Amino acid sequence: MPHPTSSGPIHATAQSSTGQPATAQFFRIVEQARMLQRADRSAGGTLPARAARFCDAVTLAAAFGWYVFPPMDFSLLWDGADIFWTYDAVDRWMPLSTVQFPNFSARFDAAAPEYLRGCSPPFLSTLAEPGAVQIWSGLLARTAPDWSLLVRAPANLPLPGGYVMYEGIVETDRWFGPLFTNIRLTRTDVPVRLRADFPLFQAQPLPRAVYDEAVMSAMSVVSGPMDLDATDWAAYHRTVIAPNEDPGRPFGQFAVSARRRRKACPYSASP
Repeated sequence: MPHPTSSGPIHATAQSSTGQPATAQFFRIVEQARMLQRADRSAGGTLPARAARFCDAVTLAAAFGWYVFPPMDFSLLWDGADIFWTYDAVDRWMPLSTVQFPNFSARFDAAAPEYLRGCSPPFLSTLAEPGAVQIWSGLLARTAPDWSLLVRAPANLPLPGGYVMYEGIVETDRWFGPLFTNIRLTRTDVPVRLRADFPLFQAQPLPRAVYDEAVMSAMSVVSGPMDLDATDWAAYHRTVIAPNEDPGRPFGQFAVSARRRRKACPYSASP
């Protein structure tokens, strides 16, 4: 990923380019943490050139949300029972249960009101499930009313290997706290390194209405081709068959048309 780790204000806000109130706010309270950045259409330059140029579905998914990074380089080691961790400033593996980010708790207590001193979020915590670790990004997050954050593995960006990520939807308009993720280590006796310059996860804003049970239940299923009507068949021909019948059709025509349509009619509430 480009750009070195930057220093900056502890409190960072994702502002809306339209001048409207921000859909999401991110507060960087671990000063060493890299600032989050908007996810990009090329998935950090890892997408094949043909996909990046012509596949609107892939690039749109890749660019949806923000990359969130670990606040430091560190490594994890799972022996099948216990988990250990280390980082560059130490020369040994340390048993992992719950640990603070190095030298952070005193910094937190100096800034927090008296009734919250001693309450800094842990950096790493083992979970009850085998090989499972919770990792804090060094950020707090808040979203606008009726918006949530989907925390997931970076879209279309290959992970380094050695772990898989749990996905979660956090209703951050109601829950103001540490922005973290949970991973499950998949290798034993092999160190897994997480780098501060590689996205740990992708945070994607979701209006709560899109995963409301009424919306999810409002679905119909066509069980076979005999159930398609004339409108369905015409749409299939227009979308799939007709473009391939045109020998002069330029490559990536659908992607170009989709980008033009979004540019001409942007969704005013988009982040």
